[in-house]
Amino acid sequence: MSAHRRKPTQTPTTRPRHRPSRRPSHRPSRRRRIGRTLLVTGCALAVMAGGGAWYLYRDLAAGIASSKALEGAEKSKFGDTNILLMGLDSRRDQNGEKLPEEVLDQLHAGSSDIGGYNANTLILLHVPGDGSRAKAFSVPRDDFVDIPGHGKDKIKKAYGLAKERKQEQLAAQGVKDGRQLEREGREAGRRAQIETVRNFLGVPVDHFAELNLAGFHHLADALGGVPVCLNKPVKDKYSGADFPAGPQTLDGRQSLAFVRQRHGLDMGDLDRTKRQQAFLAGATKKLNSAGTFTDPVKLLKLVDAAKQDVVTDAGWDLPAFVKQAKNLSGGRVQFMTLPIERFGRNHGEDINVVDDMKIKRLIAEQIGPKAAASPGAPGAASAPPAPHGASPEASHEGSHEGSPPPSSPSPSYPKDSGGIPCVD
Repeated sequence: MSAHRRKPTQTPTTRPRHRPSRRPSHRPSRRRRIGRTLLVTGCALAVMAGGGAWYLYRDLAAGIASSKALEGAEKSKFGDTNILLMGLDSRRDQNGEKLPEEVLDQLHAGSSDIGGYNANTLILLHVPGDGSRAKAFSVPRDDFVDIPGHGKDKIKKAYGLAKERKQEQLAAQGVKDGRQLEREGREAGRRAQIETVRNFLGVPVDHFAELNLAGFHHLADALGGVPVCLNKPVKDKYSGADFPAGPQTLDGRQSLAFVRQRHGLDMGDLDRTKRQQAFLAGATKKLNSAGTFTDPVKLLKLVDAAKQDVVTDAGWDLPAFVKQAKNLSGGRVQFMTLPIERFGRNHGEDINVVDDMKIKRLIAEQIGPKAAASPGAPGAASAPPAPHGASPEASHEGSHEGSPPPSSPSPSYPKDSGGIPCVD
């Protein structure tokens, strides 16, 4: 019994020997609990941030004006997407109202009666379904092409001609509501411009985005400026362009002057298309580098800018494309200006004489199966003779600045330009 009684008295003497081993095992447990707490908190913040971004994406899709201009249109195959970017030379808002005078003064764009509804910027963005490099084709605004229901004219005029015709028809039917006339007129203009480009290039148009003059201004400001690079200094009183040579970041007013300048440039309008390409390249790079897609405040500014100035087709899943757009930055878009044959005149206006079949072959080579097999396909086929039976008057010196180049020279990328191509 005595031996039995001693055993309980021995256990307190053994416990102190085990206590030091328990404390170290207890401390990692606390650390694990703290780590789990931080992890859960971090996940919660991430979900909240993601939810906020998704809300803004939904707000973007719901807030931008939409159009039915592409209803029933043919779609691209193999997962490819063709997007037509249309920049209107309009000094009016989406309801047809004049922009405020202080805005016009800031835009350095002149009276609201100037410009009409010409589509001065036409760029077809081809996004391959296989994830390969996207390509953007600039269509010079003065290309002399067939406009359905009108005949041959400058490609930029398709929008305004159809809009005016539709409004005259509605007015003859007794429609007097200015907003209805503007809304239905613009829908007719969009359909005509898209059909004209589609017929000229020979490819489907899956989506489109329409932007007015103020849109370049608001987009640049929403991004906190757009980086560009110039090979030489320029100054033009017409557009307000006044820039030094080299890399620089342009605010909204400067960006509009940059994309509008054509006076003082060797190739006039053709050099202006390169400016527009450079602006888009800088904007997409800024979208990614500035963290716009992960910063709700910056994204909100971009959404607000889009609501003011952008119209897209009703079937476009914008939230999905916004995510995809991140993959289009960082030099992943190859820009090209479609070639012209020569300059000409038509009813007293300067035009670009083009070969329709040559353009269609070029587009097919660049975005068709051949382009996928040989990414080094030439940017332009050899120039054929002047189009047979062309209606424009013969080309004459002085109608444009310079002569059309056989192909667009490769852009330069100075070391300090941050990967932004330098243009003239």
